Amino acid sequence: MDTHRKHDHCFCRLTSCESPVDQIKTSKLNKRPVHILPLIVLSQFAGTSLWFVGNAILPDIQRSLNIQTNAPGDITSVVQLGFIAGTLIFAIFSIADRVTSAKVFFVSSLIAALSNVSIIWFAKNMADLYVIRFLTGFFLAGIYPVGMKIASDWYEKNLGKALGFLVGALVLGTAFPHLLRSSLYALPWRQVLVCTSAFAFTGGLLILLFVGEGPYRKPATRFQFSVILQIFRSADFRAAAFGYFGHMWELYTLWAFIPYIFSFYNSSSHQAMNVPLWSFIIIAAGGVGCIAGGYISQKAGSSRVAFFALLISGLCSLCSFAFFHLPIVIFIPAVILWGITVAADSPQFSTLVAKTAIPEYKGTALTIVTCIGFAITIVSIQFITRLENWLKIDSLFVLLAPGPLIGLLFLFRLVKERK
Repeated sequence: MDTHRKHDHCFCRLTSCESPVDQIKTSKLNKRPVHILPLIVLSQFAGTSLWFVGNAILPDIQRSLNIQTNAPGDITSVVQLGFIAGTLIFAIFSIADRVTSAKVFFVSSLIAALSNVSIIWFAKNMADLYVIRFLTGFFLAGIYPVGMKIASDWYEKNLGKALGFLVGALVLGTAFPHLLRSSLYALPWRQVLVCTSAFAFTGGLLILLFVGEGPYRKPATRFQFSVILQIFRSADFRAAAFGYFGHMWELYTLWAFIPYIFSFYNSSSHQAMNVPLWSFIIIAAGGVGCIAGGYISQKAGSSRVAFFALLISGLCSLCSFAFFHLPIVIFIPAVILWGITVAADSPQFSTLVAKTAIPEYKGTALTIVTCIGFAITIVSIQFITRLENWLKIDSLFVLLAPGPLIGLLFLFRLVKERK
């Protein structure tokens, strides 16, 4: 009898006799609800629609307040600075790893939405606008990187594809305010603020109520200041991170100046293109690139997708001085190609960072790398803004090319390993 029990026990251990907790976890891994990724994508799109609202409505606000500023560089840099401060605080205290990610996402969406809409009542001068946009940027730190953390907690095997959709949603969210300002809708600037704020709040609510925590979540047991240094000890992690930093030198500066690229082309070639609409199309094209890159990464690997997207966008930067002298039938496809490739590598860099980070501090790793990346965007945006007084706009964007070049040098390590 004892022998039979012993054999039964061994057989049980080797087959499917799991504890109830293990069975629930296995079931959750194998039967992931189909609504999870669409809701994360929609919520990310909703939250990040707050990002470039200031750029889309800035001319109207300037007229309303009768003020001038170094647009679009300054207003973009203020949001980026707020985002950096937010990501730094989130990373230092490992908030995304120690607190339920869905709750962090919801609270951040709520406060960012309230900050955004408060421009209507509290922005009496440019200083007020800067403070409000800073606060919005601060709480975007609980939306963008935390959204990626939630996705990585739900998707491990197909993370590159999942983040392709997720960052694609970020890109579309970034472009969305430009669409609202185009002649297709031409909403008054106050209505733009109300719509984007309501949309962001709804996205946070969806995450809280219908997504929650994923089965791959590994909560940190306690906060350690040394974690931020530990995560950079891995050579693979450094390669992913520095590749991302090179990519960020180019990305947000191009997005910030897209309306001015089209305005300059209109004036220099006597065209009458709809600047807000084309700004939306070019930025939104990056969302297509993100999604396509996510699918390609399933076979080619995230590092290769990131490498070739960065290579093509870098070449576009290098040749951008010629774009402004092209006929419109060539200018438009060239800028669309730039828009596609400048963003297509973003989700793959996030995938590489998540895969090469310490598992228990994946959220912190994503947050701190994002923080540094956005600090680089401020330097890049202000660099181009200040040089605008010395160089014509058709020569400025060649100076974005060194970022992709440096990123490619670091990324080559991971391409050889085919991560």
